[in-house]
Amino acid sequence: MKILKLALAGAVFSMAAVGVVSAQEGKTVGVSWSNFQEERWKTDEAAIKEALEAAGASYISADAQSSASKQLTDVESLISQGADALIILAQDSDAIGPAVESAVNNGIPVVGYDRLIENQDAFYITFDNKEVGRIQAREVQKVQPEGNYAFIKGSSADPNADFLFSGQMEVLQEAIDSGKIKNVGEAYTDAWLPANAQQNMEQILTATNNEVDAVVASNDGTAGGAIAALEAQGLAGSVPVSGQDADHAALNRIARGTQTVSVWKDSRELGKRAAEIALDLANGTAMSEVADVEAFSGGPKGVEMQSIFLKPVAITKDNLDTIIDAGWVSKDVVCQGVEAGSVPACG
Repeated sequence: MKILKLALAGAVFSMAAVGVVSAQEGKTVGVSWSNFQEERWKTDEAAIKEALEAAGASYISADAQSSASKQLTDVESLISQGADALIILAQDSDAIGPAVESAVNNGIPVVGYDRLIENQDAFYITFDNKEVGRIQAREVQKVQPEGNYAFIKGSSADPNADFLFSGQMEVLQEAIDSGKIKNVGEAYTDAWLPANAQQNMEQILTATNNEVDAVVASNDGTAGGAIAALEAQGLAGSVPVSGQDADHAALNRIARGTQTVSVWKDSRELGKRAAEIALDLANGTAMSEVADVEAFSGGPKGVEMQSIFLKPVAITKDNLDTIIDAGWVSKDVVCQGVEAGSVPACG
């Protein structure tokens, strides 16, 4: 009798599992990307696709090409193509509002991906961006504890830019107040584009007669632009520079010594979780019932949202092997043009 009960229980469990899979099969998740110029989004996309494929769901997408207005029409197009849920990497967190409202009015759940869309009807998944800023500032300060600091910030249309800067200031404010560190220039980088970051850095170098001792750049793209400006003045490698995203070029710069730190946010995990959450919401799971969810109201408008924050990791010349061992990047890419033995990972 006991064996029969166990068999029945197993059958019920199996049927339940099949029910979950079949509920997700046939679902379509639409992803609206702000742009595809940055290397990391391709990694995110691959993770999203893999998770959806594993669940028997379909993937459709659109690239807004750094245009907030195009992203609005992109979302409408994804809705018209039959998306059951949307994942949106917002080009402009405010401008995307009407598209979110349109999706919600059509009964389509929205996941705000990596960048805050401050709307209580959108789920928010990202890494702890204030902690990213803290890590950037700490690692640069370790190398250059005093002197003239420049801050190359992200896009003013992206709340992450201010979250990052807030985290950076939490670490550096005491040294700024004491006079050990002087803020000699800060600038937002329109659309996060490296060329705009390079121009910002060039202007700060000109204004200070090249007297910049450290650069806190908010991602690897802006770091690359800042380093190009430093290189033109013969300063690359002598001025510490931060970044984030663990772009392959940035990891090579770390090995070469022109960039100090990149904050690794394993976007494979971010993409996987976002896809799973989108499917859960499409199948009727309440946002407050998503696993590991927490309430968040730290945006500019104080809107309370259901959110998940993943943990970032500092990558410096001393632990490049961590990211190589994790399969994020090959040793050949990291160590290209690097003298053997100059950093532990390139021995």
